[in-house]
Amino acid sequence: MSMKSLGNPFSAKSDLRHGVDCGCHTCKTSAPEVDDAIDLSTSEGMLERAVESAIVRSVFGQSDIGRRSFMGMMGGSTMAAALASVFPLNEAKAAILDNLGPPEKTDLNIGFVPITCATPIIMAQPLGFYERYGLNAQVIKTAGWAVARDKSLNGEYDASHMLTPMPLAMTLGAGSVAEPYIMPAVENINGQAIVLSNEHLDKRDPKQWKGFTFGVPFEYSMHNFLLRYYVAEFGLDPDVDIQIRVVPPPEMVANLRAGNLDGYLSPDPFNQRAVFEGIGFLHILTKDIWEGHPCCAFAAPLSFATELPNTYGALLKSIIDATQYASAAENRKEISEAIAPTNYLNQPVTVIEQVLTGTFADGLGEVQRVPDRIDFDPFPWHSMGVWILTQMKRWGYIEGDVDYRGVAEQVYLAADCKKVMEDLGYDAPDITYKSHTIMGKTFDPATPEAYVDSFAIKKG
Repeated sequence: MSMKSLGNPFSAKSDLRHGVDCGCHTCKTSAPEVDDAIDLSTSEGMLERAVESAIVRSVFGQSDIGRRSFMGMMGGSTMAAALASVFPLNEAKAAILDNLGPPEKTDLNIGFVPITCATPIIMAQPLGFYERYGLNAQVIKTAGWAVARDKSLNGEYDASHMLTPMPLAMTLGAGSVAEPYIMPAVENINGQAIVLSNEHLDKRDPKQWKGFTFGVPFEYSMHNFLLRYYVAEFGLDPDVDIQIRVVPPPEMVANLRAGNLDGYLSPDPFNQRAVFEGIGFLHILTKDIWEGHPCCAFAAPLSFATELPNTYGALLKSIIDATQYASAAENRKEISEAIAPTNYLNQPVTVIEQVLTGTFADGLGEVQRVPDRIDFDPFPWHSMGVWILTQMKRWGYIEGDVDYRGVAEQVYLAADCKKVMEDLGYDAPDITYKSHTIMGKTFDPATPEAYVDSFAIKKG
């Protein structure tokens, strides 16, 4: 389906539910205009747009002005037919897919927030994965997700480490201006935890958390949605019984120490850092809430892929190759040393190793051995995107009718990921939807609205 066919699938709320300023732009829910002749929800659609733009640019010189004037005279579908009659579009697309040329742009800026979820994006620089595919990529440390989003929207970053809900929200104008974004690869699965202050060692039962203040790194995050899901399963309304504040990950530990937070659901290494500092303990790993849940991802504006297809292909190969390297347990100690320095995570190697190897102190006097505490799998399941959208609907971040499958498939480019994985010799799934189990309950992506309606605790 095309972006234009999505129209305005819901009204997005831009206010911060807890009065915390995250730096959002004024919410705009109108979908960007995109030609209805081309389906941009697939890699073929993006390549068709790229080929078409190249042809029109060669004819008119200025692709945007000339193309839109031509479109205005002829219409999208007529234009596509006209181009196809004089130029072998299918052959051109196949050639691009199978034989990408050198990157059109080699010097890239890639934003990252300093957390272990960003491991593939970070390590790809010191371990040479970008260079392997002809790129001179600089990874740039970013304080938090609002900053990462805004710098990406402003064009300061070519691509960025993002939370998996962010490109969905950004595409649809939830919490920011509407800008079509793509997410062709997940970075990490699992890798988060709920941490409580040592002051609450006697309050291990979530039913005792009424009045607590928790930190999450961003509203449009798996952290926010998993925390909400978790406390609601214990009978707490996250909008009434607890307070949730947006706190940049690097500030989590300091806020816990100062007593500003009773706990947080945060990315590592800041969960483990609280234990390391002796101020907090691990209440639960998020893998024990949802085994294999997605968290962070590689995302970029749609325009990056359509205007620089070779660069996009090279960068996606770099990221997927690094992600697969990070998934091997025997590489984790090497990676820990590579990403520990000041310009990357700025953390003790010991802290990072405990996270990446899964052998760690839990703050309760025990040493745990959980090899998949964090893992790395690039495949962007459409069903995961649908689940995220159900939680955005459940808690009032989006309203009205939602085209769950259409939005997920438009943003999560599973076809691109599968092709690159197979090109690099890795196995990739043949399907993009599957059921998921969250706290013992099965989520069927075929019935998202019924799933939202099934919850006793939800917004409104």
